[in-house]
Amino acid sequence: FDDPARNALMDIVEQKYDKTSIIIAAQIPVKNWHETIGEGTIADAILDRMVHSSHRIELTVESMRKNKMKKTQINS
Repeated sequence: FDDPARNALMDIVEQKYDKTSIIIAAQIPVKNWHETIGEGTIADAILDRMVHSSHRIELTVESMRKNKMKKTQINS
């Protein structure tokens, strides 16, 4: 994230924290979020607020896009 994107995410998370829900969908594994957000202190603050009372749903199936590509290759 660049500074404006990181600050925007922090503002959104801060405004919603303990008031309402936020749904975040990402293809980046959760273990890489801190590194992806960057700027350690801000990343810590964002993730602390997001993880505090979160419900995490992690999909473990292969993506539909990959399955469709495999079928296309087999039929070719």
